[in-house]
Amino acid sequence: MKRSTLPRNILIADDDADDREMLKAAFEENKSLHNICFVEDGEELMHYLNRKGAYTDPVSWPLPGIIILDLNMPRMDGWEALRKIKMDEQLKCIPVIILSTSKAEMDVLNCYALGVNSFIIKPVTFKGLVEITHMLDNYWFKTAELPNIC
Repeated sequence: MKRSTLPRNILIADDDADDREMLKAAFEENKSLHNICFVEDGEELMHYLNRKGAYTDPVSWPLPGIIILDLNMPRMDGWEALRKIKMDEQLKCIPVIILSTSKAEMDVLNCYALGVNSFIIKPVTFKGLVEITHMLDNYWFKTAELPNIC
């Protein structure tokens, strides 16, 4: 049985402008119809999720179906943001996917201990990133059953 392919909201937290542009281009390369929004650090991510500051309008800034999170960011890093998301009763059901350059086993273990849903090492090529975004779309939006919170 094929799942619904209705567009969902993807929220990506990454401080690197080049990485954000490449992720956007990779999703576009896959002809993704999902709504993609970017924030630049964990603090902005939490403002978005908690509807603070510029993100108070739930129509303009709907809760995401998934969050793609970098670990190393300024102000509030991905570790702290992940902790806060998974401790919040309203947010903890949103799947969080770490997309990081880290290959450290302790980083992987610690992220899963904090409740991350998936840990993916950032590919070094654009082609690899296109493959990752295709896999994310197929699994999270066409295979997995997500909570309908947005």
